[in-house]
Amino acid sequence: MGRRRRNAGAQALPTGLSDVARELLLIAFAAATYAGVRAATEGSVAAATENGERLLRLERALGLAWEETLQSVLLTTDLLVTLGNWVYIWGHWPVIVTVAVVLYVYRHSSYTLLRNAMFISGAIGFLFFVLWPVAPPRLLDVGLVDTVLERSRSYRALQPPSLTNQYAAFPSLHFGWNLLVGIVLFQSFRHRGIRVFAVAMPIAMALAVVATANHFVIDVLAGTVVVLLGLLSAKALVAARDVTRPEPRGPASVPRRSRARDRGTSRP
Repeated sequence: MGRRRRNAGAQALPTGLSDVARELLLIAFAAATYAGVRAATEGSVAAATENGERLLRLERALGLAWEETLQSVLLTTDLLVTLGNWVYIWGHWPVIVTVAVVLYVYRHSSYTLLRNAMFISGAIGFLFFVLWPVAPPRLLDVGLVDTVLERSRSYRALQPPSLTNQYAAFPSLHFGWNLLVGIVLFQSFRHRGIRVFAVAMPIAMALAVVATANHFVIDVLAGTVVVLLGLLSAKALVAARDVTRPEPRGPASVPRRSRARDRGTSRP
């Protein structure tokens, strides 16, 4: 009886428990890589601060320094602050994990595309974090408030400060991966409610990461470019795999005369 239950549980998954184990190993490898990147950038406070100030000067020159304006709107009421913090906290990993599980079960090819795109864009982002660490606006002396840290305890529980990289502001994968999830989700389902969520969720996250002083506007733009590169690369991998995959061979065709002869000889 116990064996039957285990077999039924395995068959309920698209590709079996072994595939789930492989996915968990890939996630563990990505987490270990992130931990290594964090350790490599811990001592880069001066460089990260200088790079953050450079980005701010560039934004001002381009007319994109909207951080103060967006945060002034957020600080109008406690309700907006709470809403912005909740989008930043609960709209990221909880949403990504939930969508990934749904895609894994119901749209497995879309899940694979999302996973590969996240890995590729994550690798690009990690290179920036190591080679060009950037402090977020909340860590610069520009008069902005860290609303997530000062007015929310949920973030400390969900992502303890000891496990986060404070100098991984550029590019913003916090926004970028939400955008990536939204694109894949929109393409995978036709349900109107799902598609509205897929569009609204990245927009809300873009506003939240800037208004809470966790990212510059340029970080969001760079995150967009990085995840689109990751998505295009992941799609190219799928296309290349389909081209190189051998076509399945059907049963060998038998000449008509042979079939007739076989029919003839099979008669009593």
